[in-house]
Amino acid sequence: MKNVKKIKWMILALAGLALAGSVMTAEAADVNSQGEKGNGVRRISTTPWQGEEPLKLTDTWDKTFPKSDKVDHSKVTFHNRYGITLAADLYMPKNRKGKMAALAVAGPFGAVKEQAAGLYAQKLAEMGFLTMAFDPSFIGESGGRIRNVASPDINTEDFSAAVDYLSSRDDVNPDKIGIAGICGWGGMALNAAAMDTRIKATVTSTMYDMSRVIANGYFDYEKNQSLLKKERMERRKVLNEERTLDYRNGNYKRDGGVVDPLPADAPQFVKDYYDYYKTKRGYHPRSPNSNDGWNLTSALSFMNMPLLTYADEIESPVLMIHGEKAHSRYFSEDAFKKLKGNNKELLIVPGASHTDLYDNMDKIPFDKIAAFFHKYLG
Repeated sequence: MKNVKKIKWMILALAGLALAGSVMTAEAADVNSQGEKGNGVRRISTTPWQGEEPLKLTDTWDKTFPKSDKVDHSKVTFHNRYGITLAADLYMPKNRKGKMAALAVAGPFGAVKEQAAGLYAQKLAEMGFLTMAFDPSFIGESGGRIRNVASPDINTEDFSAAVDYLSSRDDVNPDKIGIAGICGWGGMALNAAAMDTRIKATVTSTMYDMSRVIANGYFDYEKNQSLLKKERMERRKVLNEERTLDYRNGNYKRDGGVVDPLPADAPQFVKDYYDYYKTKRGYHPRSPNSNDGWNLTSALSFMNMPLLTYADEIESPVLMIHGEKAHSRYFSEDAFKKLKGNNKELLIVPGASHTDLYDNMDKIPFDKIAAFFHKYLG
C-alpha cells in the first residue's frame, strides 16, 4: 500500500507541477558599409523589428515581494526568433554608470516574472548588475496565442532572445551577459549555455531537468529501464488521445496546476509547492502553477527531447545551487557530473528545501551568486 501511495503522488505531482512572424527587410539585413567588425564577426545594421505583438502590461507593482528603493524598475518587451514578443521587468541599480554586466533571469517552471525570478533579479540589481526577469513564451504577460504551453526548444530560445535584447542596449556590455534559471528554467539555462556562446556565465538554482522528470517521473533512479519505457509508452498513449480531443474541442486541456485542495497525505514536497503557489506567500493570478496549470500535451515534446544532451560541451562558467533537503537534489547532482572544466561548481545549501530557494532570503546564497557573476563578468 505504501508503494501504491508513492506512485499515486508521483503521478499527481507530475501532472500538477511539471506539466503532469516576422520577416527582416532587405534594408534591415544590409551589412554596415564601413565593414564594421568585432571579435571577427561582421556587425549587422538592423531597423527596428516591426512584427511585435501588442501586449497588455500592468502598470502597478503586482510582485510577490516588496519593491526595493535601491533600484529603478521598468517594463520592456523583446522578441524571439519565432516572432513571439516577450515581456520583462528590468531592474537597474540607482548608482549605475557606463556599460554594465547584465543578467537574464527566468523560472521557476510554472511561475511568472512577478514571483521568484523577479526577486532574484531585483536583489542582483541591488548587488550591481543590470537584470531582467522575463516571462517565457506563452505565459504571464508574454505573447503567444496559445496560452500556457511549454516547449524545450522555444523556451531555451527565450534565454537567447533575452541575450539578443540585452546585447542591443547601450548601457550593457555585450561581452558581459549571464543568465540564471530557477527550477525548470535551470535546465533550460544549461541548454541555452550549451548552445549560445554569448552567454558568459550561468547560474542554476534548485534545478529541475524537465525532460528527465517528464520522461521518467520522479525518482527514476528507483526504477529499471524496462519499467521506465513501459510508463513512457502508456503516458504517450494518454497524451496523444488528448491531442485528438483537444483538436476536436478547439481548446487545450490543462494539467490542473498545483493540487488544490491539498490532501492530508500529500508528500512534503507537494505541501511545499502548495505553500508557495497557492498561498499569499507566492500566489500570482498569471502563474500557471498557481491556477489551472500547463497545457497537458506540452509534456510530449519534453519526453522526446533531452535538454542536457550537450551539457558536457559548456565551456563557460556554471554555478549550480541546490538545497540539501530538496526532493529534486538529484537533478543538479547528476547534471553537474556532466559538466567539464575547472570553472564549474555545485553548491549544496545546508537545510534548504526545493522551494526555500524560491524566496527564502536566509537560504538563497545571493552573496555567492553575485561573487560568481562579478568574477566571470567583471
